[in-house]
Amino acid sequence: MKTDLEKRIYQAQCIGNVEPIEYMIPYPSMRSLIEGQNIKFAEQVIFEKLSITNLKFYELIQQTAHWLDSIGLKPKERIILTELDFPQTEILLFGIWHLGAIAVIPAKESLGSVKKYCDTNLVIESGINLFDAIKDLPTSFDPKYKPLLDNEALVTFEKGVGIRLSHYNLLVNTNSIQKVINLKSRTRFSCNLKPVSSAWAVLKAILPFYCGCIFDIQNPEFTIGEADADFIIRKDLENLNDFGKNELAVCPENAAILTKGKEALHLTEFHIKESELEIHGHSVMMGYVDDALNEERFRKGAFFLNILNTENTK
Repeated sequence: MKTDLEKRIYQAQCIGNVEPIEYMIPYPSMRSLIEGQNIKFAEQVIFEKLSITNLKFYELIQQTAHWLDSIGLKPKERIILTELDFPQTEILLFGIWHLGAIAVIPAKESLGSVKKYCDTNLVIESGINLFDAIKDLPTSFDPKYKPLLDNEALVTFEKGVGIRLSHYNLLVNTNSIQKVINLKSRTRFSCNLKPVSSAWAVLKAILPFYCGCIFDIQNPEFTIGEADADFIIRKDLENLNDFGKNELAVCPENAAILTKGKEALHLTEFHIKESELEIHGHSVMMGYVDDALNEERFRKGAFFLNILNTENTK
């Protein structure tokens, strides 16, 4: 039986009469995304500089899952995502998901303040070489637990309070972004975002694999970044009416991206209400880790975001 708050969060995740369960996306979880890309495209190169194919990427993810299992991480546990050299952080993220665990992005928050929301005291040391750590481990890992779409996948503290995102939130946001930016398979793609936000997780870690792109930093055909890119991300939601057509509005409470220019993404709807945005849609988060804040922000069948100061949730 759902609580009143859980019902209000679910109402905010509906758009019109369309509930999240009614919109089909190709993959039932992040683990299945990478697995699915290997069914037809195993030999396609996805990291140009390192000559990593879909198959090699999938094997690295499974080796990472073995390594995480060996250090004691359990399915459904939250663990802090450590920033490593590219593309090791991305591999680590998918390794966490392949194990069935949940990644936590501390962003600018202290590790001490974030760790109290984690289920484990395990720490992945910063500066490690993940490739060295996993090189002798098996390239096949059969997970004991396979997450469902509505299970938690990511918790990001980029706005000071933990924002809980499901596998569905991340996948449907990625699917909606692909539709509006028209990113094609085998496009040479680059994104310079750092692993400190859900926008990084969606735009850099998930989107190129979802679309079947080639990650090519040297000679990209399509770029996403904070400046000098084909699509530029902006966080100043209070100025949403001034956004250009090649600008993406960052809103982690809506998984990662809310709009392209002034237009809401597919399966997202918003209304500007003085100092707040009223948001409905399938990308709307599972909620904050702080239920008192959830009680305040989920009301009238929607999620209300304070945009007077978008860097601070409260």
